[in-house]
Amino acid sequence: MRRQKKFYAWGYADEDLSADEIKPWEAELAERYRVPGFDVTPAPKPEEITLRKPRVEVPSALQSIVQTDHLTRLEHSYGKAGFDTWRMFMRSVPNPPDAVAFPENEQDIVRVLDWCDSIGAKAIPYGGGSSVVKGIEPQASFDKVVTISMRHMDKILEVDEVSQAARIQGGIYGPAIEDALRNTPLTMRHYMQAYRCSTLGGWIATRSGGHYATLYTHIDDFVESTRMITPAGALETRRLPGSGAGPSPDRMVLGSEGILGIITEAWVRLRMKPTFRSSASVRFKDFFTGAEAVRGITQAGLYPANCRLLEAREALPGIPWINEEAVLVLAFESADHPLDAWMKRALEICADHGGVADQSDPDDANAHRSGAAGAWRNRFIRAPHYGEHAVARGILSSTFETAMTWERVPDFHAKITKITRDTIKRVTGREGTVTCRFTHVYPDGPCLYFTFGGMLDKAKGLEQFMEVLSTCTVATVEHGGTTTHHHAVGRFHRPFYDKQRPELFARALRGAKRELDPKGMMNPGVLIDP
Repeated sequence: MRRQKKFYAWGYADEDLSADEIKPWEAELAERYRVPGFDVTPAPKPEEITLRKPRVEVPSALQSIVQTDHLTRLEHSYGKAGFDTWRMFMRSVPNPPDAVAFPENEQDIVRVLDWCDSIGAKAIPYGGGSSVVKGIEPQASFDKVVTISMRHMDKILEVDEVSQAARIQGGIYGPAIEDALRNTPLTMRHYMQAYRCSTLGGWIATRSGGHYATLYTHIDDFVESTRMITPAGALETRRLPGSGAGPSPDRMVLGSEGILGIITEAWVRLRMKPTFRSSASVRFKDFFTGAEAVRGITQAGLYPANCRLLEAREALPGIPWINEEAVLVLAFESADHPLDAWMKRALEICADHGGVADQSDPDDANAHRSGAAGAWRNRFIRAPHYGEHAVARGILSSTFETAMTWERVPDFHAKITKITRDTIKRVTGREGTVTCRFTHVYPDGPCLYFTFGGMLDKAKGLEQFMEVLSTCTVATVEHGGTTTHHHAVGRFHRPFYDKQRPELFARALRGAKRELDPKGMMNPGVLIDP
């Protein structure tokens, strides 16, 4: 039996935070934002939300794989961003899909797309539903909408242990990949915060960023070949370790966000399961001192698996909010060789910048779960579950991420931080908070991941939330960064992406869409207008 997800927030319906997690979190935020307590809005129930009737009639030949019931349509209406949860708590779902298809093979996808074509419906591909950018959300302008869920196309079809790769269907969830590889020496190890509730096809379509902080940062680095069903036919690329034969067709599939077709399977690179690990946490007097150490590590070509620089007040329990320290979570892993030399050199670089290390026992396989690294890891894993509780209490809590080259990081960080603080004060009338961390780092710059918070007026909470988030996001582009490093474009980032993307490239992308999706039925409004 399929485990039911929450339709209104992150995670599964049978899980939630415990009282022991909620109480100290509430107390911490009440003190931080100087409020006596919180009025808690109950989570919505399906029957409290009215959906318009389906505007399509499912033909008898498709009724076994197409559903139009209330809960299924509700579950596929929004993603899992903070603004999605706000709207669910408002019991407002004005534009649900009319039907949801669950194809079991490629021929089913073709049949569903032919049906969409015949009735003039838009088709929205759906993986795990973890989008935080309105990537799977029907627009009000759509007359008819069929969401196509890849839930049943979730198998590993082949494993090539010689070349260390696997052919995997697009609808498989992250944990199922590792479960299927459990009896092999191989692993994919592409983890992200949405790992449990997202799919391989979704990762490829949105160019997801995984847990590797260096070298293998995006799903791009794992893809060997792809297969996509488009309204014009099947597009399958040749499986190769590399090729210089013209522009890569896989690069057109990667990041296509459902506007060209549905990713049904891919060959992805695997690696041997790591047997050697070395981890440490390093304290720095402030964030920019730590940033210089991180730059030194990345430019030394050491390629740690984890190299995340965090503001201590964001990452560690019990740190006063006025504390300016930063902590670097550092880890190396290998299936081939000990890592002492790599860690030693990285810590030397940290020491050159005043970093004080707390290195783990090299023989402790669970060292990454303890100390500063463990505290951050636990907060990171549990963080999405707090989203619905923040909304229920009128707490402003969200993030945005971008990237910048090293020489511009201090100025860029200062400007974006100030804009965020000023915007929260202007919109809410209260002081808010903003912190930053590096999630991925490159020799030429980091991904800066900002977290902001404050208190909203519940009566206009969604409006205030969107104004803060939009203002901060557009600022990242106006000051030279990217609108997103790994969260995809979707419909939320689309206005900012339009400012970032060269117009001539947009015209070329429209040309590709005309060839693969002649009638413009696939996920309109994402990336480009047809």
